[in-house]
Amino acid sequence: MASESNGHHAGGEARAGNGGAAKMPEIRHTKLFINGRFVDAVSGKTFETRDPRTGDVIASIAEGDKEDVDLAVRAAREAFDHGEWPRMSGSERGRVMLKYAELVEQHAEELAALESLDAGKPLAVARVVDVGNSVDSLRYFAGAADKIHGETLKMSRQLHGYTLREPVGVAGLIVPWNFPAIMFFSKVSPALAAGCTMVVKPAEQTPLSALFLAHLAKQAGVPDGVINVITGFGPTAGAAISSHMDIDVVAFTGSTEVGRLIMEASARSNLKPVALELGGKSPLIIFDDADLDKAVELAISGNFFNKGEACFAGSRVFVQEGIYDRFVQKIADTIKNWVVGDPFDPRVNQGPQVDKIQYDRVLRYIEHGKAQGATVLTGGKPCGKKGYYIEPTIFTDVKDDMIIAKEEIFGPVMCLMKFKTVEEAIRRGNDTRYGLAAGVVTRDMGVANRMARSIRAGVVWLNCYFAMESTCPFGGRKMSGFGKDDGMHALDKFIAVKAVVCPVDASPWF
Repeated sequence: MASESNGHHAGGEARAGNGGAAKMPEIRHTKLFINGRFVDAVSGKTFETRDPRTGDVIASIAEGDKEDVDLAVRAAREAFDHGEWPRMSGSERGRVMLKYAELVEQHAEELAALESLDAGKPLAVARVVDVGNSVDSLRYFAGAADKIHGETLKMSRQLHGYTLREPVGVAGLIVPWNFPAIMFFSKVSPALAAGCTMVVKPAEQTPLSALFLAHLAKQAGVPDGVINVITGFGPTAGAAISSHMDIDVVAFTGSTEVGRLIMEASARSNLKPVALELGGKSPLIIFDDADLDKAVELAISGNFFNKGEACFAGSRVFVQEGIYDRFVQKIADTIKNWVVGDPFDPRVNQGPQVDKIQYDRVLRYIEHGKAQGATVLTGGKPCGKKGYYIEPTIFTDVKDDMIIAKEEIFGPVMCLMKFKTVEEAIRRGNDTRYGLAAGVVTRDMGVANRMARSIRAGVVWLNCYFAMESTCPFGGRKMSGFGKDDGMHALDKFIAVKAVVCPVDASPWF
């Protein structure tokens, strides 16, 4: 694990690998984006977005609330009811989306730097993963835009029936802070392809990329009013979106607790459908016959990628008893090379937690683990003198009923547990209120397939982890939510199915 001398530059000037200063992004967009223009909040209020490397203020951002949401919804409603976007052919929408993807790709360095600065993720990862997946999402759904077809119905009487798949209307899209650009496009791309208009609320911790992406959307030719971005807080702007009578669907990624509030707001208002991608406490199950080096690599990346701020993190690592001791020794030795530090330093594997609130939350969970009798194998402490850095922490002697084994931590904390049989692995893997993801590492494909069919989760990775792309649907079961991001299934939440029926002959059948 890195010390300050070998990669931790929190609070100092960001350094490139050759010792030169890394280029910080210019903050150009800090206002709300409504109907194609950047505007101040009606109240004139702003809030601060802070650099997680230091806690220092990056910029003051317009603080939208209910009045601003009303203006954004009015613009989106007008663009949907009378504008060109829903009335374009799918191929026309696809061409605009491809132009949008091209612009995002052209501005990859700036977008990656904004993601690193605002969210604390390593710049190299932001370039490849965050920007790369954003571009892929736009291109995938651009290709899907002209493939949204209805079906012909074989009816029992002398009737002809068919279905139309139409854009549902105005979408409220509420995205989280852990993957700001990826999650922006996981919602925006299928909504655009379907022909919807939208109001997007980025997380208050990471507003910069959404505003920059709104700017690029206008450059790409997305008509005014189609994409509106309201920066602000959940209890004000987010609540206004969730309860708005003129929003037709809400898609949200975030905590289970907030997901409940969104469902309640929908029920109290216009019963709008909601799609929720919520928390996780995913099992990574490693069998005796696994390749030890590969298993350790997957456990580390599955837990500490993006400093553990990932809903799909495989934070419950079950290792079969035959290799458990060797696995523990191997992972303890391997994690020593994991570098925690300034995300603009190319040597760094793990940056700071997104903000002070999350930093304190993770540290409290670590203390819970210690107090309940789990053993700290590695880490367990803050890292550095400034900023929100935490050492990658691995616990052994973890029991299933411990807080750290039951609750989503959303930080660099791994729970190692031993198991004996396939049946035990299935039972304990499913012993969670969540059902987002799971991983299985084994050379026995019979075991792998049995596990894949037995684990109740939205995605099961076999001999890999976090293997995601735009073609593959992603979403959970149980308290991890419902509805899919990515893949053609992602279109479903933005499309209304209408049945059309008429007599086979010209005369009325009644």
